[in-house]
Amino acid sequence: MKTLKLLFGFALAATILTSCSTNTVHEEPAISLNQLLGSYDLWYVDINQTAGYGETPFLQIAFTLSFKNGVLFANNNLVGFGPNGQGNGYGIDVGEYDAYEMTLDVYHDLDGYQTFDVYQVDFDTIELYNPFNDTSYFLHGYQKSAFDYDFVFYDNIHFFLQEYNAWEKTYTSQMGALNEFDSENYLQFLAGGNDSEFRSSQDYNISNPNDIYWDYTGVYGVGNITGNTHLKTLTLDYDYFDNEFFELSVLNDQVIKLYHANSGTTYEFTGRGYIQYMRNAEAKGVENDGKTKSSEILKKRKQKTAKKDNPRVNKRN
Repeated sequence: MKTLKLLFGFALAATILTSCSTNTVHEEPAISLNQLLGSYDLWYVDINQTAGYGETPFLQIAFTLSFKNGVLFANNNLVGFGPNGQGNGYGIDVGEYDAYEMTLDVYHDLDGYQTFDVYQVDFDTIELYNPFNDTSYFLHGYQKSAFDYDFVFYDNIHFFLQEYNAWEKTYTSQMGALNEFDSENYLQFLAGGNDSEFRSSQDYNISNPNDIYWDYTGVYGVGNITGNTHLKTLTLDYDYFDNEFFELSVLNDQVIKLYHANSGTTYEFTGRGYIQYMRNAEAKGVENDGKTKSSEILKKRKQKTAKKDNPRVNKRN
């Protein structure tokens, strides 16, 4: 995640915010810490600025935090992310906090007790220093009306695809040439391993995503299209097979559209098995049915690593 969360930390923060350097100057706030934390609706967690080698789990997966009358809110998911989304734009209730002098104590619902020394870097930037892992996180304050939810969403589509246990093909256009992808009915984008693995299946009409038999594996990549921030490219790099290339657009929080450039066919996929991220120290998440997901899918959700050279094995001959 430290290389990804993403260009928002550079593009937006560079133009609107004062970035911190290695020689950070801390300002003495003229107001109390509680007043400081509550002075902005949203605090964007700029993961690219993180200093130190430790990790505080709930900060690693949060796009934003909000401090509201002793209750800590977080936007951990891109599903439901927006000014009128989860928690009216503030995210979900993830715990409680206590702020006194320049100390912030957090009682997270899954990660438990965490304490931070808080430093005000400038008028809208704070540093949360965790003395137990010697790591600092930098948060930038925004009012909800000025926060660019769309930018964060579309700049992190890679993670949005991982927020469902499976994507089921629910529409295929009549226009377009026959092609091998017509037989693919399910896709899954994995958050474990190198954070760019996918699986596909030719199963049909499976009610429980956990029962899908995954026929093929590979790695995937999401790219930008110049001049259109809401349209992306999606490349599925199958092991031992040719690549499939699509134009990717998001119809809503549960439906994506894939335009297959080679055949001219348009597909729609609907997300099944929404994963609500409330990861604990063991790197597990919680699905919308309350069941704990295996760490095989959820571990290191946002820690981007280099593509592995190890060959992958296709499951079906």
